[in-house]
Amino acid sequence: MQKTNNEPQFEILRMPPENTNSVLVSVGDDAVIFDPWGHADAWSKLLESRGLNLRAIYATHGHSDHISAAPALAEKYNIQWFLNHADHDLVLWGNPLLDFFQIPHIEPDYRRPSDIAGGHTDILSGVSMDVIETPGHSAGGLSYYFPDFGILLAGDTLFRDSVGRCDLPGGDESVLRQSVAKIYAMNLPDEIYVVHGHGLDSTIGILKKQNPFFKSGD
Repeated sequence: MQKTNNEPQFEILRMPPENTNSVLVSVGDDAVIFDPWGHADAWSKLLESRGLNLRAIYATHGHSDHISAAPALAEKYNIQWFLNHADHDLVLWGNPLLDFFQIPHIEPDYRRPSDIAGGHTDILSGVSMDVIETPGHSAGGLSYYFPDFGILLAGDTLFRDSVGRCDLPGGDESVLRQSVAKIYAMNLPDEIYVVHGHGLDSTIGILKKQNPFFKSGD
């Protein structure tokens, strides 16, 4: 049945096993997923139960807890999934974490991601975003800003009261601090809603008050 509501919808999903904040964006029958954690078949059931057509997948970075379902979903629906090129080598590196959560490995012949870098792009009808390169937690870290909707997806670059770890492949503390300072320097309004890769959501105003790392790089 054709949906009558064509207003863009943003939904934070904590798919089992609960770990990562994934985001589903839909307009009418079309949808994209950011950081599809969990089992690909669970995502398929969700999409089918809602009558949604998956059009693309976007990752904030290449750690397995943010991409575990991406290759299989991209293969099943014959769509692109996007990951910054600097993190392409991480796709299989994270399989041991999937073992811990009892999620199937990403197989060696997985559907390869398409590169995405900083810039402005349309993702669905009436939904555009700014892609912000925010490395440091990983070499290819990205954040996604939706100026028309007042939403920032920060991935693991920035949390409500801390920043991402830097002791994994591609991590660099000084680069991460520069990325956080880059977001700070955007001078976003305090009411911008911030979705982090893990944990509680926040706003720019909350980050200014509670996160000691959220400041200028000077």
